[in-house]
Amino acid sequence: MKKLLYSFLLLSSAALFAQQKNPAVKFAVADNAIGTVELFNTKKNALQVLKVYNTPSGFPQSLKKYSSVFTKGVTEYKFKNGENILDRMPLSSINVQYNIPADNPVFIEGYEFTDTNTMIYPEIKKRTETKDYNGKKTLFVYTTE
Repeated sequence: MKKLLYSFLLLSSAALFAQQKNPAVKFAVADNAIGTVELFNTKKNALQVLKVYNTPSGFPQSLKKYSSVFTKGVTEYKFKNGENILDRMPLSSINVQYNIPADNPVFIEGYEFTDTNTMIYPEIKKRTETKDYNGKKTLFVYTTE
């Protein structure tokens, strides 16, 4: 019985550790795709801040679908001259690149994205891991090295 309990506790703690959210990541959105403030700050010549939302309750309708992820707010950027200079990809395509079923959720810095039609800027990926999550092969994306 002790072995069973020990095994359960070990697996539970590993699962919790794997899902730990990184509170330091500052998500941002531009042209309906997710990036980070850090990424967009490197492209200042092509972007301008449109609005900073500090709480999900103030999100416009277009960002409400991300309210469970952007719990600490989000910065919305706009491309100058309306011209997007960055590549965008749906999470489903990124899953396929890693031989993961397209509809499996993706974790970005511990935040779960279940809608794999969500567009992101792949430049935010600094490191990736594939792990077993709830019996499914799952992609974990990290925006820092």
